[in-house]
Amino acid sequence: MKISMKDGTIQDFTFNDEVGAEAFHHTTSHILAQAVKRLYPDTKCAIGPAIKDGFYYDFEFSFPFTTEHLAEVEKEMRNIVKQGIPLERSTMCREEAISYMKERNEDYKVELIEDLPEDAELSFYSQGDFTDLCAGPHVANTSVIKAFKLQSVAGAYWRGDERRQMLTRIYGTSFPKAADLEAYIKRMEEAKLRDHRKLGKELGLFAIMDEGPGFPFFLPKGMVLKNLLLDYWRKLHQREGYVEISTPIILSRQLWENSGHWDHYKDNMYTTVIDDADFAVKPMNCPGGMLVYKVEPRSYKDLPMRVGEIGLVHRHEKSGQLHGLMRVRCFNQDDAHIFMTKDQIRSEIKGVVRLIDEVYDKFGFKYHVELSTRPEDSMGSDEDWEMATEALRCALNELGMDYVVNEGDGAFYGPKIDFHLEDSIGRTWQCGTIQLDFQMPQRFDLEYTGADGEKHRPIMIHRVAFGSIERFIGILIEHFAGKFPTWLAPVQVRVMAVSEKFSDYAQKVQDEFKEAGIRSEADLRNEKLGYKIREARMQRVPYMIIVGEKEVEEGTISVRRRDEGDIGAMKAQELIKKIQEEV
Repeated sequence: MKISMKDGTIQDFTFNDEVGAEAFHHTTSHILAQAVKRLYPDTKCAIGPAIKDGFYYDFEFSFPFTTEHLAEVEKEMRNIVKQGIPLERSTMCREEAISYMKERNEDYKVELIEDLPEDAELSFYSQGDFTDLCAGPHVANTSVIKAFKLQSVAGAYWRGDERRQMLTRIYGTSFPKAADLEAYIKRMEEAKLRDHRKLGKELGLFAIMDEGPGFPFFLPKGMVLKNLLLDYWRKLHQREGYVEISTPIILSRQLWENSGHWDHYKDNMYTTVIDDADFAVKPMNCPGGMLVYKVEPRSYKDLPMRVGEIGLVHRHEKSGQLHGLMRVRCFNQDDAHIFMTKDQIRSEIKGVVRLIDEVYDKFGFKYHVELSTRPEDSMGSDEDWEMATEALRCALNELGMDYVVNEGDGAFYGPKIDFHLEDSIGRTWQCGTIQLDFQMPQRFDLEYTGADGEKHRPIMIHRVAFGSIERFIGILIEHFAGKFPTWLAPVQVRVMAVSEKFSDYAQKVQDEFKEAGIRSEADLRNEKLGYKIREARMQRVPYMIIVGEKEVEEGTISVRRRDEGDIGAMKAQELIKKIQEEV
């Protein structure tokens, strides 16, 4: 399809290209805005960008706009598509643009233009009776937008500022083919069924309370799941030669100024005053790790030094951005920092990549890799950045890994490798990361004594495998739809008595599993067996054991497996051995 680019050129792209998909979704947002203006002419337009898998547009309506209005807007959008209106790019100087938008009573567009440099030349895209301030890109004609759907209506503060006007945000998605749209809608319906917030409540894993928005409470079964992940993490890292540390949650402003976070990240930090001095609750574990390195002199013989920390960090997220366990204000980060010589960079990076690959394979995740390069807001010399980026690139090449380059998306202190997981319904999540840092060892004056007896500066890797433990748990809940593999299930076995008179035998069986180290519970309530079985299935318990008169007489158990149903009668020790082998 023909795409009108930001520089005014026309180029060919497909929907599978990132640029093509962005232009496709962006154009659909303009069709939405045109339809809204046709139906409700006094509506004011704000912004309408393309986003992942779709688009949105923010409006100020003169009446309460609700989801009931979406059908009418969609109908008008279809008319615009049928008309096959070409999109034409034009430019204006700042003064002309302000005058143009003031004449049309578009206050939000005027504000956007006024914030731009006085000598800026501004681009506009017109489609028939609708013209919007826009940098592009766009498809060349509205007829290209074959299939679309308006999905929801939400409130959004102008420019994300809760002190400003509350606008109405309309979300939607679009695809070149109706079949693609239908498939996407089915995936979204499946995603709703897998929503970790819903399942987390049903399975008794975690809760978000009004008393702590963005601060999750883990319930007993959730703590079992969390501790299983942490136990696995510790065993893996002990095997790979890491040592574990713990650093304080609150540290002085001086430390955060030294690390660069006070200047680059302060708006996301919680601060306090202790003994008339400024302190901050840590948003990251890294600076504390620097201090641990400096506790004693280091030699080249100590390197590489691999240090892990499961540290509780706090970050101030706006209330509108909070989302279950996926976006929270406090979480445990499975950080590790590797201090090394320049000669050790490639081998250490490759070791981390292999470790992260092993972790994701454990949970059945596919993933793709991105190499993110220097952002505009960065620290350090061109030479250091080039060396660091090339080291990451070479390590990936030597491992034969496919990756894409994500220009300008590195951390402010160094380039990084990001791992994007793909879950069971095709969604991607950014979790693992490897960041090469030449800057922080300099800022903290880290040293080691080389073989030549001279002082040298170590190089550092920041890396996580899970990322946020809380977020990873949310991803696992949705990936497995709550049906965790047996090794990860908070409750592996539930024993159910047919009636109260078999409760003693059921308790004896449950004790047998418990003694074998299998997480089990007994349902001894005076309820119908069918009710107990349905409840155990709703709890996604991998194995259900039923005991009644026959089982008591024969000293056996009747076993049902979560996805297979009845698998027959057996001795308790047979099932114990089977579960132990499976785990």
